[in-house]
Amino acid sequence: MNRAASDTIAAVATAPGVGGVGIVRLSGPAAAAIARTLCGRQALRPRHAHHVRFLDADGEALDDGIVLLFQAPASYTGEDVVELQGHGNPVLLQALVARCCALGARMARPGEFTERAFLNGRLDLAQAEAVADLVAAGDLTAARAARRSLEGRFSHRVEALADELLAIRVHAEAAIDFADEPLETLGGAQLVARLQRARADLAALLGDAERGRRLRDGLHAVIVGPPNAGKSSLLNALAGSERAIVTDVAGTTRDLLRETVHVDGAELVLVDTAGLRDAGDTIEREGMRRARDELGRAGLAIAVVDARDPDAGRAAVAADLDGVPQVLWLHNKADLLPADAPPLPDGALRVSATTGAGMAALHARLRALVVGDASGEGEFTARARHVDALRRAQRGLEAAAAALDAEALDLAAESLRDAHHALGDITRRVDADALLGHIFSRFCIGK
Repeated sequence: MNRAASDTIAAVATAPGVGGVGIVRLSGPAAAAIARTLCGRQALRPRHAHHVRFLDADGEALDDGIVLLFQAPASYTGEDVVELQGHGNPVLLQALVARCCALGARMARPGEFTERAFLNGRLDLAQAEAVADLVAAGDLTAARAARRSLEGRFSHRVEALADELLAIRVHAEAAIDFADEPLETLGGAQLVARLQRARADLAALLGDAERGRRLRDGLHAVIVGPPNAGKSSLLNALAGSERAIVTDVAGTTRDLLRETVHVDGAELVLVDTAGLRDAGDTIEREGMRRARDELGRAGLAIAVVDARDPDAGRAAVAADLDGVPQVLWLHNKADLLPADAPPLPDGALRVSATTGAGMAALHARLRALVVGDASGEGEFTARARHVDALRRAQRGLEAAAAALDAEALDLAAESLRDAHHALGDITRRVDADALLGHIFSRFCIGK
């Protein structure tokens, strides 16, 4: 894009505390000149660590440390970038920033360094968002997935598919000029075959992106079941702490209790709910109403029933699970079963939240529901807007296929254009500056 800004920005990139290393980062056309004045040097060798004193306006030393110059365009932002590495005392770091601003820089907005990297073509939009995902990663699995997105794994697949759609568009639009000819004489069979392959590739990419979105945002899972099935005990077991009150009294849980847990690197937002039944006082009935509302927003229902009478438990909650995308049936209190307990229905698990029996299998199943059954090395992070764009592209390709079946080339070309533009929204095409502002404002200062 080469839309380099005309000003120079400054920010504290990291400040681990007194005694540690703190970094002040500069980016922009005046970055090198500011650094030379600040350090009292006539020249700075690019990509060379200089040990210097950082000087105030009177020539007195503010601090001493290391200065590094990265010249445009071979820098993070694509502009001249300077890193001033000093002691981690926040007072010293803020004094350095103030001195840089006095010499012509200004304070950076949140995310402005990465925004400039995007605007200068150093990163595409999906990679830029991956920077924020990497910083915010809650565990090593999410961090590795964000790193793969930053390296371009997601973007490369999107771009490859976009290139194929462009070729299909060219074929379809060229054929419009000969609309009086039968489609089969215009390479129609080849066009249809290429579109079918593109649809299959898009479906695979969408599935991976949905897993990446769940890896980043977590899976919204609601724990439901009849009273005294052990829902709160299960939440405590998954959370690893006594988050919910557990008693033998039916209706103990009245309100929703949320807890974010990590299960083998997969994040879930668990919601414990009131037991579902026909009886109960006014407060308990309100709790059940909230439980049913929460199910309407859930991506997964963990349906907990008493293993000693699972049929009654299933009958009590089955009607409330209609419309939930995924349901995992858990037969809890397995420690109370006899040795000759009957086999489980397909897909169900038998656990004991009290003794921990079956919890390893539950962890594996939950991870598979969040990120799939892959080893994890091929995963990348994605966002809800990425998934939405891929779904729009998928609808466009479906419409194009239907139009080709009807030999309506003009309609097919229009649908292909819509699908192509939807893919472009992921990596580089934006409809308004407001989208950029929304994305980069969520970054931290110095990124």
